Amino acid sequence: MTQFELIDTVEVGNTLGESVLWCERQQAVWWTDIHESRLHRYIPAQRDLTTYTLPERLTSFGFTEDEGQLICAFASGFALYRPESGEIHWLAQPEKHLPGNRFNDGRVDRQGRFWAGTMVERAADGVTGSLYRLAGRECVKILDGIQISNSICWSPDSSRFYFADSPKYRIFSYAFDSQAGIPSDPQIFASTQAPYEPDGSTVDAQGYLWNALWGGGKVVRNAPDGSIAETLHLPVSQPTCVAFGGRDLNLLLVTSARVGLSVEQLNHEPQAGNLFIYRTPFTGLTEARFRI
Repeated sequence: MTQFELIDTVEVGNTLGESVLWCERQQAVWWTDIHESRLHRYIPAQRDLTTYTLPERLTSFGFTEDEGQLICAFASGFALYRPESGEIHWLAQPEKHLPGNRFNDGRVDRQGRFWAGTMVERAADGVTGSLYRLAGRECVKILDGIQISNSICWSPDSSRFYFADSPKYRIFSYAFDSQAGIPSDPQIFASTQAPYEPDGSTVDAQGYLWNALWGGGKVVRNAPDGSIAETLHLPVSQPTCVAFGGRDLNLLLVTSARVGLSVEQLNHEPQAGNLFIYRTPFTGLTEARFRI
């Protein structure tokens, strides 16, 4: 059995921690607390935590070549954002006409494009979420008919694209044309057991997919054929997203959430909403950067 060693816990108590990423240049972990409109940066070597207050809910983001600037999917759309100054430059708000929707999961692909999908917050509006590709300043809709976009990541060679509509309890694998940025031929890659939903994912250097199982209290590592290779059990029921970090890219970073938990549940899992850092025998990949 694989040994996972918990080496650090950042006690932030996020309402909805999400979109965790490792910045290799800063040797820092970045993540967002969506519902509290906060962005966190943590430098493990110094145990130094910085928190930024945001103009609106930040759902996912990526790094750019400009170290002070992020590419962001805020609740209402895409923007370039500078956390230190608060400067924001809107690029696209493709669902401004759908006030019951907001953006959710997102990631930069290895060709420098930012992908992010939306989710339906107001059930009466129907299944109106979509997946978008932002290349430079060009925003294109790729998929629609989505309830909650999640699990966006790619195989190491960019030949496969992974995506989940969480309430369907499935992660799909698509053939991916990396040059054109077009996914096709979706196949069921992995399934979860209701009521546990697939949340944020990442892919390691061996091409295995790691997924945070919302409600399931664990992170699952799936082989390229979809079979379960490893399971990491957590002290919280709502893990939300995973990434690899550290100097050797062998640390698994896991965000979590407190949202929706009763007082009784919170008493049983007082660490809900914290960031967990585990040492693993596996290695991840450096995050790609958005090309403006």
